[in-house]
Amino acid sequence: MFEKWAGEEARSFVMLPPSGSYREYYRITGRDRTAMGVYNADEKENAAFLQFSKHFKAKGLAVPDIYSEDSSNHVYLQEDLGDITLYGFLQGIRKGDDFPDELKAFYKKTLKSLIRFQVDGNNGLDYTYCYPRKAFDKQSMLWDLHYFKYYFLKLARVPFDEQSLEDDYHQLIELLMEAEQDYFLYRDFQSRNVMVVDEEPYFIDYQGGRKGALQYDVASLLFDAKADIPNEIRNELLDYYIDELNKIKPIDKDQFKKHYFGYVLIRIMQAMGAYGFRGFYEKKEHFLKSIPYAIENLKYLLSIIDFKDKMPTLFTALTNVTESEELINISQDKEVLTVRITSFSYKRGIPVDISGNGGGFVFDCRAIHNPGRYPEYAEKTGKDEEVIAFFGKEPEMSEFLTDVYSIVDKSVEKYIARGFKHLMVNFGCTGGQHRSVFSAEQLSAHLLNKYKVKVELKHVEQDMKRK
Repeated sequence: MFEKWAGEEARSFVMLPPSGSYREYYRITGRDRTAMGVYNADEKENAAFLQFSKHFKAKGLAVPDIYSEDSSNHVYLQEDLGDITLYGFLQGIRKGDDFPDELKAFYKKTLKSLIRFQVDGNNGLDYTYCYPRKAFDKQSMLWDLHYFKYYFLKLARVPFDEQSLEDDYHQLIELLMEAEQDYFLYRDFQSRNVMVVDEEPYFIDYQGGRKGALQYDVASLLFDAKADIPNEIRNELLDYYIDELNKIKPIDKDQFKKHYFGYVLIRIMQAMGAYGFRGFYEKKEHFLKSIPYAIENLKYLLSIIDFKDKMPTLFTALTNVTESEELINISQDKEVLTVRITSFSYKRGIPVDISGNGGGFVFDCRAIHNPGRYPEYAEKTGKDEEVIAFFGKEPEMSEFLTDVYSIVDKSVEKYIARGFKHLMVNFGCTGGQHRSVFSAEQLSAHLLNKYKVKVELKHVEQDMKRK
C-alpha cells in the first residue's frame, strides 16, 4: 500500500511501541516519503476515524491526511506527524512544579483549536459513524461509571454499597445531562493525543468522538493525570477557554463551571477505570503509575465540589480511594529498576518495548563468529554448554561483551540514581539462536551480580519455537 501511494520502495518498516489501545502503528519510510501504517481489527472504529478525519480536514482542522485505505484488511495509511506529543513536549521543558509561559501558550493554542472541533467540527458531521454510540448520553455515562466501579473500586478493594452507589450514579448523570449536548465531543482529548508539529498542535485518536457537552473535553485535557497541571494554571486555562468560547456563543460562566466540575469527576473516574483495567486486570504496570496523579486530582476535586451531599455513597467511596493504604502502596511504585533483556532474530525485527518507556539499547551480534555455521551446533542455543564453550574460545565475543557492559552499566547507574523504573536491552543476530542468546544470558548474569535490579530475560525466537 505504501509503495503504491509513495511511488517508491519501502526501505524501513518499524512498529511503534503499543499505547492504551489495541491498534498497531508502523512508521514506513522510503527514499523521500514517509507515512504511518495502521492496523486495527475493529472495522467500526476504523470507519469512524477515517470518516471523521476526512470531515475535519475539509473543515481546515489540524488532523492527519489519510493517504490510502484497505477496509478488507483493516489497514490504512495516514500522515506521519512525528513523535513529539504535547505530553512529551511538557516533560521536556518542565522543571519540577514550574509551568513555563511557553507551555501555557501552547495549551491555549490547543484549547482554541478544541473549540473549532466542538463547534465547526460538529457542523455537517455524519454521526452515524460514531462508535459505539452517537452521543455521550445516559447509557455512555453509565458505562463509564460501571467501568470505574468494576475495574477500579472492586479490584482496589474499596468498600461501597452497590445499590446506593448506583442511585448516586443516576444523580450524577442527571446533573451532567443538564448541560447543552449539541457539540462534537472528542472523548479522549488528552496530552498524548495532541502532536506538536512546527510549534502548532495537531490532533489524533478522535475515533471515539460523538455528540455531547462542551465541558467534557476541557476536563479531559486540564485534568490529564500525568500532565499534572498546577491548579492555578488549570483555572487560568479554563477561564481562557470560556472567554474564547464566548466570542463564538454567549454562555453563563457560573453555570458552565457547575457542570464542568461534574464532567471533571466522570472523566477522572473513567480514566481510573482504565488504569484499573490495564494495570490491575491486564497486569500492565506502567498504567498504575498514573494512579497517584489521579488521586491528587480527586483530593482537589473533593475540596471544591458543592454537590457532594446529593451523592453521599459516591463521595464516600471517592474519599476512601484517596485514603486507601493499599492504593497508596500500589501507587508509590517502590520497585527497583527492571532491565528487560531480549534476544531476537533480525529476520523477525527488533522487539517492541512493552513498558511504555520507548525502548533502549539494540546490540548487533552478527559480526561475531557464528557457531550456527557448523552442523554440531545447529540444534544448540546460546544456553547450551557446547555453545558456551565455543564462545569461551572466541576473543571477539569477550571483547564485544566488555564493551556492552561498559555502555549498559553507565545507563543502569544513572537510571537507579534518577529513580527510573525500566531499561530495555536487545541483542540481535541472524537466527536469534546462538550469539544473541549467549549475549543476553551473559548480560543478565553480569547485572544481577553487580546491581540491585530486577532482570526480565526473554529469548524471542526460542520462545516462538516452543509454542
